[in-house]
Amino acid sequence: MRSFRLVDLILPQRCAGCAAPLAAWCPTCARSLGAPVSVARPGLPVAYALGDYRGPARRAVLAYKERGRRELAGHLGGALAAALPSIRAGPMVLVPAPSRPAAARARGGQHMTVVARHCAAVLRAGGRWAAVVPALRLDHRAADSVGLDAEERAANLLGRLRPDPRHPPPAGVPVVLVDDVITTGATATACVSALRSVGVPVAAVVALTAAG
Repeated sequence: MRSFRLVDLILPQRCAGCAAPLAAWCPTCARSLGAPVSVARPGLPVAYALGDYRGPARRAVLAYKERGRRELAGHLGGALAAALPSIRAGPMVLVPAPSRPAAARARGGQHMTVVARHCAAVLRAGGRWAAVVPALRLDHRAADSVGLDAEERAANLLGRLRPDPRHPPPAGVPVVLVDDVITTGATATACVSALRSVGVPVAAVVALTAAG
């Protein structure tokens, strides 16, 4: 039987997907993120998502990003770790898609870097070599992309999403770009382009969710 803490009685934990009590992410909602499915967007290289950006998966991503549900990072990272071996064998270098500095400050840090680190820890525990390299940065001139179409998103990122010379990935090892949502594909495409501009090969883009 689950042991209760005083905080559970005062502020019971609820599932981010369905609001069921006593679980941050219940088993039923966890099934909304599963085996990777190919995602096609104009100009985007090989890309996959673990679920659709709707229902429990969407609510969990938003709860984690925008509503302070930091405990979800481990669950989301675990879902990525379960999916990645079917996409890439061998060593795994994860490069998180960066957020705007203002957004990162509001969220207590780069949210996808935290998810990627949880993912890498699970992979390493399973005997797979995995590392997280925050090899990209997005400068303060980039605006919030909510409501922008594909062309506007691409223009918003032009010259503002760049490789971070402080964190170069290991030479010659293809990386996996990880993100929370693929919408138009503009962010992922800009990330891949920035990495390739400094000779970093990208094996795949893997997102938690993809918008229909």
